[in-house]
Amino acid sequence: AYGIVWKAIDRRTGEIVAVKKIFDAFRNRTDAQRTFREIMFLQEFGEHPNIIKLLDVIRAQNDKDIYLIFESMETDLHAVIKKGNLLKDIHKCYILYQLLKATKFIHSGNVIHRDQKPSNILLDADCFVKLCDFGLARSLCQMNEDQGNPALTEYVATRWYRAPEILLSSRSYTKGVDMWSIGCILGELLLGKPLFPGTSTVNQIEQILRDISAMQSDYRASVINRMSSWQRVTFEEILPSSTPLPALDLLKKLLVFNPDKRLTAEEALQHPYVKRFHCPAREPSLDYDVILPLGDDIQLSVAEYRNKLYEVL
Repeated sequence: AYGIVWKAIDRRTGEIVAVKKIFDAFRNRTDAQRTFREIMFLQEFGEHPNIIKLLDVIRAQNDKDIYLIFESMETDLHAVIKKGNLLKDIHKCYILYQLLKATKFIHSGNVIHRDQKPSNILLDADCFVKLCDFGLARSLCQMNEDQGNPALTEYVATRWYRAPEILLSSRSYTKGVDMWSIGCILGELLLGKPLFPGTSTVNQIEQILRDISAMQSDYRASVINRMSSWQRVTFEEILPSSTPLPALDLLKKLLVFNPDKRLTAEEALQHPYVKRFHCPAREPSLDYDVILPLGDDIQLSVAEYRNKLYEVL
């Protein structure tokens, strides 16, 4: 496992915290890079109220493991959805609003999260949201398509929340990959189970393409003509009849095949579905690009990640 999380008490302050132990954090380049990204990005973004705050980083005595100390949250969205009808419409709307706020903030720093999914959305009893797990995040300013690792797309994002362009192995990422994931999360909130639970990459693409909204996009024409004989379904048919119309409208504007035509986080915050919570003064942006202190478009050596991390801690 990449890591394990414990609930603990900070003896100095009496505060309840979460301790994430990353086993053998530098065992290979991929894990070293992931550990480095997680810590660096959280140090940049942790002041936002809807992003998990990294309180401390502790090196283990064996010089291999690393302990990340976070503020504690009671549960995550995956666990809440799994339990059944705990969330009312207002809760679903509030959760989505906070997720959009966090995403707007990250995107304003020209960073994409790339792994938004219900288990990475932490919640407390007041339905307060904290986005976590920045181990796959990337600075768009540090992405070089020519040098990018061709295998990178394979380990990015849990399949069910993956944007079609990633499934189709595009190497030109945009902020739209996060907006697709948010659309999948909204769909899961409304449906009570994953919207596109693909069993493989190909099946994932098939599930997405059965949806009429995606099929209407001219963007996909070159890929999918042979699939036109399929039984297609609409979101109206899939989702409960009680689904609020604004929620359905927002879903259709996020789950668009062409990434350039998906709503941005800023646009989605102005959508009627989240209007009751929308307040520009409480939706901050960064006015600079967030760039990691090491080049991120090619994997460096394990030693380079370890040394740089120890240097900045």
